[in-house]
Amino acid sequence: MASDSSDEIRERIIELFKPRLKTLIEVDPVLDRTDFIEADEKEQIRQKSRTDGNPVAVGLLLAAVARRPHSPGWFTAFVDALRSAGFSHAADYIQLKLPKPEEEAENDNCAQIIKLLTPTLQDMSTDQVALFCHSRKILTAGDLERVQAETQNRGPRSGARELLERIVKREPGWFSTFVQILRETEHSVLLNLFGGSDDPEEFDEKKSLKKDGRDGDGAATGESCESPTLMEITFSEECHGEDTDLCASNELPNIPERPQPDGSDSGAAAAPSPEKDIVLRDYQMDVAKPALEGKNIIICLPTGSGKTRVAVYITKKHLERRRSEGNPGKVVVLVNKVPLVEQHYSAEFLPFLKKSYRVERVSGDSQLKISFTEIVNKNDIIICTAQILENFLERAEEGEDDGVKLSELSLIVIDECHHTQKGEVYNHIMMRYLKQKHKNRRLKKEQKQPVPLPQILGLTASPGVGGAKKMEKVMDHILSICANLDASKIMTRSLGDFKKEQRKKIEYVEDRKQDPFGDVIKKIMTAIHSHADLSPNCELGSQNYEQWVVQNERKAAKEEDRKVRICADHLQQYSECLNLSNTIRMSDALSFISKFYEEEMKKKTSPDEEHDIEITETERFLFHLFRDNKRNLEELAKNPDYENGSLSKLRTIILKEFTNREAAQGIIFTKTRRSAMALSQWIQENPKFADVGIKSAYIIGGGDQSVVKPMTSAEQKDVLKKFGNGDVNLLIATTVAEEGLDIPACNFVIRYGLVTNEISMLQAMGRGRAEDSSYTLIDVKNSGVAEREFVNEYRCTMMDKAIIKIRALDQEEYDRKITEFQIQAILEEKVRLTKQKQNRIKNESPANVLLRCRGCNQHVCSGEDVQIIEKMHRVNVAPEFKELFIRRENTSLQERLLDYETNGYIACKACGERWGSMMMYKGIECPCLHVKNFVVNISGKNISKCMKWSEVPIKFRAFNYIDHASQVAESSDDEETA
Repeated sequence: MASDSSDEIRERIIELFKPRLKTLIEVDPVLDRTDFIEADEKEQIRQKSRTDGNPVAVGLLLAAVARRPHSPGWFTAFVDALRSAGFSHAADYIQLKLPKPEEEAENDNCAQIIKLLTPTLQDMSTDQVALFCHSRKILTAGDLERVQAETQNRGPRSGARELLERIVKREPGWFSTFVQILRETEHSVLLNLFGGSDDPEEFDEKKSLKKDGRDGDGAATGESCESPTLMEITFSEECHGEDTDLCASNELPNIPERPQPDGSDSGAAAAPSPEKDIVLRDYQMDVAKPALEGKNIIICLPTGSGKTRVAVYITKKHLERRRSEGNPGKVVVLVNKVPLVEQHYSAEFLPFLKKSYRVERVSGDSQLKISFTEIVNKNDIIICTAQILENFLERAEEGEDDGVKLSELSLIVIDECHHTQKGEVYNHIMMRYLKQKHKNRRLKKEQKQPVPLPQILGLTASPGVGGAKKMEKVMDHILSICANLDASKIMTRSLGDFKKEQRKKIEYVEDRKQDPFGDVIKKIMTAIHSHADLSPNCELGSQNYEQWVVQNERKAAKEEDRKVRICADHLQQYSECLNLSNTIRMSDALSFISKFYEEEMKKKTSPDEEHDIEITETERFLFHLFRDNKRNLEELAKNPDYENGSLSKLRTIILKEFTNREAAQGIIFTKTRRSAMALSQWIQENPKFADVGIKSAYIIGGGDQSVVKPMTSAEQKDVLKKFGNGDVNLLIATTVAEEGLDIPACNFVIRYGLVTNEISMLQAMGRGRAEDSSYTLIDVKNSGVAEREFVNEYRCTMMDKAIIKIRALDQEEYDRKITEFQIQAILEEKVRLTKQKQNRIKNESPANVLLRCRGCNQHVCSGEDVQIIEKMHRVNVAPEFKELFIRRENTSLQERLLDYETNGYIACKACGERWGSMMMYKGIECPCLHVKNFVVNISGKNISKCMKWSEVPIKFRAFNYIDHASQVAESSDDEETA
């Protein structure tokens, strides 16, 4: 009985200090040292940590520890686990070795200072500071290892965040030690954040004065941390609670301003400054009026006209109205690109709303270790990527506790809302909305309480025409977007005097009189055609030719014609080389094709030299063909007389812009990542550009769908920041910079051989926001841009007329059309889901699926060998599969992802064809298969090309981590015994 009584007291102590323990404990190292919790429950807790953050997982850990029946010595074992894991401060709490209240408050203040200063403290020399922290015992050996691993995998700033998150969990006294370390490691700039100094005598003098209760001028001071830091920092009373969520609070102390992503002085993070007033122009107020009345609308204004500012104003008025009515307000701002999350947060919503409301942002780049549900609960305004909201709406629909419901939101702002169409994530979200709206009508008829739905505000510069050629179809396209967003009106306004018309010009480029470099490439391509018995009926290098080559490659793979498949693959590369020589320098095109052949030769070289990789006669022919012509191509690439006219035209226009303007700043839009990088390099290497003060940089997308290494979000932000502060005055960009990104006012925009649709044209033109801005289109051979530009201009005219006609509709007629489109959309969705359900029923058995190497057609595995990790990674961990591939290093894969990391790639042992990547998942190496590298055979029928696993109608079995980990552990034990 006495034991039961003691256990009950200990359980109550753990429950009492749970909020405090959540801030002090990290689950992984504690679980490693806790033997009385079952392995499967440990794995569940670890999984919760990965999905919902450490605090939630700590809650599960504490519940598991306190759950009855208890094993003998459970409490002592838990205390020992905490201490050995480095969380002695947490152990002190549950053993009731409590600090004095003033010491506890002081330590909390110190922790909050560090968290608030984290954005700036990330600039520390992480490796050096981490070693000092370890030697001074405010980082454990395990902490140091994690910080060093994070630094190596994701860079020093990420490592610094990891370090700061860990030191705040140490015993009191860590703060003054950390400040002393900054001084000793000569971080004078960071030390000044705390009001400190890099002079030891001055530091010791201030420290002594504080202990005497006086500041540096002899004035009395209150109690604070053992450092000069808190002399200048005060906290509001609400920051002292144990459950304070620093990420959700925007009442910041008087700290140095956090630099903005674009380099501007927006005041987004300067807490002492008053909240900015939102002043709208007359045309902005006009388009906002229906939304201020609580109606769903689309605001359609050109790029640079302040749509986001209008949204901020509407958000503020919406929340004010909800408060005055006594109702809670919850606003979610949705964007379709990760960089836009930080942009809208720092430059728009936070500066204007931080005083009265809690604003937070969430994206794939977020470092917040807290679940999205908690962020929604604790904040008034949440800015996030649309996919995150969709994921949590789906969780709620499936009955999971941590989901988010539409009924919990009062306003959804959808940026770039023209993407609310079939297949887009915006439309998935709005389809849930429309279905509930339809159900609400039925509930009202049945005199039942309808489910509340949020107000919808859509923002766009152009809804486009959806490929329509007739006015009626254009109107239908725009009305369907209005219906998808349940918009009662589409609000627009001609800006008139607010925006002057740009000077627009199309520069035509004559064909080269001589193109010997291109002639050699075409001669090589013709030789390949003859070898493979292929006869193209279109111009080499044209878009039609590229489509023809792709069709032949897929057909050959399906028919297992290895000769044609290999030739088609090489023809694709030569076609790209030909296009590059028409767009950028011949030397850049040669570098591209040379690198391709270097990689192909590497594929044919075994890394362990234990066996030979087969080289077919066709491959030998192709290698010799390139080698025989390479010297000639190198000589031709050196001759400037043969450079393409497009590049010469571009050079002339750039120099003209920078010599005729007092302060030129512009953007060049180009088609591919490779051409953006090559153009930037060309400009940097040309002394004529340097003479007129041109400083260039490129910005490309972050997706990994290209062979060119993508740009990280941090790299994009860095380039945009430099462009904003003038360190860069010429930006070379792919279409990633056309839409949404907050790029400073430019006075010229050049589209270099790039034309997509009318929406992109308007977006690109909108980048030229400065007075007297110009917009130039340079034609490039085989691009057809001039003709397509005229088509886009015509489409824009049709779109403007269609919007005018829609706005002129009688409201009753408009509502009728919108309702028709909505009912049609709901029925189509119902049909789609029914087909999807039927397809699931018709799913083939994994045993009926065979994978063959796309390079040599050899059998690789069946669907029964494939397992799926986290619903997305298809892996094959069968022992016999290891005998079929070789491993190769991939130096471009450096960024760690979640709890797995890519660790090189795997290739066919027979032919060297790449099959996928080697993935490290929770300490286990898992060969991860990329379906595009295989020929998929289902029930005896070859599929020509599968680009995504979702295209394969197979439900693979889930990866059994515990089972496989046990096998790995047993084999390791056997090896050690042997």
